[in-house]
Amino acid sequence: MKLRKVTAASAVVVALAVSVTACGGGKKNDSGSSGGGKKIAIGIKFDQPGLGQKTPQGYSGFDVDVATYVAKKLGYSADQIEWKESKSADRETMLQRGDVDFIAATYSITPKRQEKVDFAGPYLLAHQDVLLRADDTKIKSPADLNGKNLCSVTGSTSAQSLKAKLAPKANLQTYPTYSACMSGLQSGAIEALTTDDSILAGYASQAQFKGKFKLGGFKMTNENYGIGIKKGSALKAKINKALEDMVSDGSWEAAVKKNFGPADYKNEPAPKIGDIKS
Repeated sequence: MKLRKVTAASAVVVALAVSVTACGGGKKNDSGSSGGGKKIAIGIKFDQPGLGQKTPQGYSGFDVDVATYVAKKLGYSADQIEWKESKSADRETMLQRGDVDFIAATYSITPKRQEKVDFAGPYLLAHQDVLLRADDTKIKSPADLNGKNLCSVTGSTSAQSLKAKLAPKANLQTYPTYSACMSGLQSGAIEALTTDDSILAGYASQAQFKGKFKLGGFKMTNENYGIGIKKGSALKAKINKALEDMVSDGSWEAAVKKNFGPADYKNEPAPKIGDIKS
């Protein structure tokens, strides 16, 4: 009888130990300490050359470099990063569900988005611009787009805004992807492509396009790229500190030149944390 009691008690102890181990193993840490074997999930774009792109060799782009630097400052090595595709329409939901720890994906800080998620940064000030063929000498201002074939992706609000406010007689052509717009620009089917200048520079920096295109430099809007995090996350202050370190040690400028340099991208200086340009 006594033997049965000891055996039962031992079984309870073992069960509790297994339960505790299961609960604690592999859990992500919002404090920024990686610990043994832990991972950090980061959302990026998978289809934006120069910013966030998935290739057979891995992941590349300015957003990837920024996110990797931030993760290292939070205590995570490159092999502890789990990259997740963050499409524009899914970003807030991914953060709210906890699918990712943070998102660096050409994520402009806006009042509407700030109602749902928090932002660290900004870490890049971009502008709406146009991409032109390198030999184009006719388009020198937004007004010169009147009567020209202007391309952007289907559903783009920036293209609609440009047409409504600056070039009402532009012939707006919508393609399913920016890559399709690039092909049209190269063939002469369209005369200008519009979106954020950073995105345009990323496409123009691809090896097959080097020297074939140029940015208009029109700076039609301000796009303050921030790092999206879940509302109330303790990561905000730590990510802001990491971004400040990236600028001060020269890594930020090096990442800009590496990813946008071939397009002769005249980037703005690194923005101050919390300085959101309207």
